[in-house]
Amino acid sequence: MRRLFFLVMVYAFLQLPAEAPRAAEAPPLPPPKYTVVGTWKLGGGGGWDYLALEASGARLFVSRGDHVDVIETASGKLAGTIPNTSGVHGIAFAPELKRGYTSNGRGDTVTAFELDTLKTIQEVPVSGKKPDAILYEPRRKHLFTANGASSNLSVLDPSTLQILATVALPGPPEFMAADDAGSVFVNIETESGRLVQIDAKSLKVKAVWPLPGCSNPTGLAIDRAHHRLFSVCENQVMAVTDSISGKQVAQMAIGNGPDAAAFDPDLGLVFSSNGIDGTLTIVHEETPDRYRVVATLSTQKSARTMALDQATHRVYLAAATLGATPAATAEQAHPRPSAAAGSFVILVAQPK
Repeated sequence: MRRLFFLVMVYAFLQLPAEAPRAAEAPPLPPPKYTVVGTWKLGGGGGWDYLALEASGARLFVSRGDHVDVIETASGKLAGTIPNTSGVHGIAFAPELKRGYTSNGRGDTVTAFELDTLKTIQEVPVSGKKPDAILYEPRRKHLFTANGASSNLSVLDPSTLQILATVALPGPPEFMAADDAGSVFVNIETESGRLVQIDAKSLKVKAVWPLPGCSNPTGLAIDRAHHRLFSVCENQVMAVTDSISGKQVAQMAIGNGPDAAAFDPDLGLVFSSNGIDGTLTIVHEETPDRYRVVATLSTQKSARTMALDQATHRVYLAAATLGATPAATAEQAHPRPSAAAGSFVILVAQPK
């Protein structure tokens, strides 16, 4: 009986269908290659600073010294202007309020405008000097300006533009970024760079983290899903910081003269626009702790600021033909070269 039972079991086993071989896992796709596909010749006077793309991607806002140019991205043509923004640096949007905002560095003010019509609503003073970066934080519905000459942040109510708080910082602030948990991060532009975390609810400094090996950080981007911050630094380094612990997890070499940074979550790419050598450094996030420079795209000397369209993966960069550098003054120790008349352009880079 035992022998018979054994033979029956062997026979039953042999009748089982063979397990299909597992398909080999497909290797990850290589990062796409970028190329400059267009140049929008806009001309006009004045310098430039930040670029900002509205949520729909239909219009690109470009600060131009005393006004903001608004450009249709479908055509590359000027669609409108926001005037009387003295020393404008940054542009921020509050889509649910149908409003936009500019930080006016020479006027020490913020201007609110209607997103639909571009009509100015009001202009109010901030609680600091030379507001530079500007950020709308939608979770707590606060508007932040980074005041470079007074080393603080002004926090405003985006509806009334009333000052809600002034947050002291350990040095002059530069770019800002916000996560999904109610924190705002800001680079501190000092020789030994630092990164500050602000609680957007209490409006107080939560942490100050060192940025080892990063001198005078400017541009800041964020990978919200993996809690990573990307600071681009004057000494041609991109520093990657864990936004929860504040620990640095990686460094990469980038181009000369970096000013802006951007992160594309769908492609896992980090960008640094480098104005001195006229390049766009493209870094691939292999894992949250491992990164690789995959390309250095030639753009144009002076193309130091940019905006990323996450839907189309386009990168917009502002540039011009540079002239002579003006003499240093007490107010501006390192003045930028002037732009040749009529030479201002927007470069469009995108994957092939």
